[in-house]
Amino acid sequence: MNIAVRATAAYAALTASHEVADYWCQRDADAVAKGRCGREGRVACAKHVASYTATQAVALLAADRALRLGLDWRRAAAGLAVSAVTHYIADRSGGRWREEGPSTALVRFARRTGHTGWLERDPGAGPLLDQAWHKGWIAVAAAVAGGGR
Repeated sequence: MNIAVRATAAYAALTASHEVADYWCQRDADAVAKGRCGREGRVACAKHVASYTATQAVALLAADRALRLGLDWRRAAAGLAVSAVTHYIADRSGGRWREEGPSTALVRFARRTGHTGWLERDPGAGPLLDQAWHKGWIAVAAAVAGGGR
């Protein structure tokens, strides 16, 4: 099977499972705490990312089997790692998009790329930037997972 087909199928599986994992599988307690400073926030975010990654792994495996994609498990694991690490980076910003002072990596990046005004004006800006970040990295993860042997 060609790489473009594998990567496209991987993107579909990872994107669909992203929605399920982020909104259905995430525990409310983790959603509330994952952006907090300190150990509590890091642990809550790690728990969420673990369930998120497990959900994506199941979806990717199901797509591989059902569509006979022939994904290489090492590439699939590397793609899942890309998704997991970048998801953690983004989700540590949960609830902190409009804070003053020290901020998270993603909030700093948003501000450096000219989004400060939007973040200050629009309470929905942070979650939209968060989801755009996730989808962009899911595309990278799918390219890694679906890449050549």
